[in-house]
Amino acid sequence: MNYETIKLDKSMYKGREGFSGKLEELDPSAAYKGTALEGLDAFQRQLRRFDIRVGGPRSSAIQKFFSTADSAALFPEYVSRAVRQGMEEGEILAQLLASRTAIDSMDYRTIGLSQPTPGLEMPEVQEGTAIPATDIKLKETLVRLKKRGRMLSASYEAIRFQRLDLFTVALRQIGGCIARSQLEDAVDTLINGDGSEGSGAEILETAGAQLAYGDLVKLWEKFDGYRMDRLLASPDMAAAILNLPQMSSPAAGLNFQATGRLGTPLGAVLLKSSAVPSGTVIALDSSCALEMAVAGEVSVDYDKLIDCQLERAAITSIAGFAKLFPDAVKVLSLKKNA
Repeated sequence: MNYETIKLDKSMYKGREGFSGKLEELDPSAAYKGTALEGLDAFQRQLRRFDIRVGGPRSSAIQKFFSTADSAALFPEYVSRAVRQGMEEGEILAQLLASRTAIDSMDYRTIGLSQPTPGLEMPEVQEGTAIPATDIKLKETLVRLKKRGRMLSASYEAIRFQRLDLFTVALRQIGGCIARSQLEDAVDTLINGDGSEGSGAEILETAGAQLAYGDLVKLWEKFDGYRMDRLLASPDMAAAILNLPQMSSPAAGLNFQATGRLGTPLGAVLLKSSAVPSGTVIALDSSCALEMAVAGEVSVDYDKLIDCQLERAAITSIAGFAKLFPDAVKVLSLKKNA
């Protein structure tokens, strides 16, 4: 098989397609259909080539990656994949995004729509009159991109015999930290906007100092032309919603106890996150509210990871958020006591 003869080196990390993309070009997965290697991607076939097991009770030691120059080139991709896995596990952010846009520069403008009538109305067009236009144009403000990451610092001599399954757990934790930071950026954009005119969310106050079911109905009522399908709540507000009499029925309780999934007040999926300010519920139409712009995938210092065998290497992810349709987001806040 071709995968056993490919020459690997750190130059394969250069270029837009990345290491895995370059491997797939040299060793297409389609060629393995109907074989014992079907279902593995090009990187996984390289792990098999060098007998590197990254999971399970018989996982390899870290030093296995550095047994040859070719296998050492696989290490940064392993680190990147483990971090991405941590970012994706239990990720709330993915449930809020209408679009995830990959970009290849640090300057990005999203699109905006100008409409002659409010909301999504389509007025009747009289004979002989012009059809109202919706202009799609680039927003004047740039999407603010933020770099989030961690410096991976370790002595190779100290961890060379450590098993990869345990090391993967540590890398997934780094990915989880990056994902939580990006969720905080998304929450800030949903509430305060992306810097463009009128992008801040409409903020409603509860009728009293305690959340009532009527407050949720009022929030739902505000979605004219949009569908309220997500409620992102701070921990205290998520608990308050679950404690509402309308949400504590036997059927709702059994579903929560059996699956761990929160209830769906008024048909909206309830998500809990400490990234949301206390006493706050963000309601949105996830199909058209938020865009995430990502400048590449998870980035690692592949030179240092290959040549220096850990020591100090940065793991980073660059992303920013933009509001697509501001009216597709509403915020409910507990009324402040007088």
